[in-house]
Amino acid sequence: MPIRLRKFIGMIALVVLVVVYAFTAMVIAQLKLPDAPRYVQMIYYVVVGLAWVIPAGILIKWMQKPQEPRN
Repeated sequence: MPIRLRKFIGMIALVVLVVVYAFTAMVIAQLKLPDAPRYVQMIYYVVVGLAWVIPAGILIKWMQKPQEPRN
């Protein structure tokens, strides 16, 4: 796959990942955390706020992979 196409697909996937992840995290927080103590809410938001970096990093690594030579 050409690197430009891989970066284009990766960019779209990254935007979709962030939007879906943020919406899912928000829905879970609204359903599960309204009556939770403040420290539980803080821990949840810190963990969830940093956890999206792992799949995004994998996606970015895939986007940066060099193109396979043609033979």
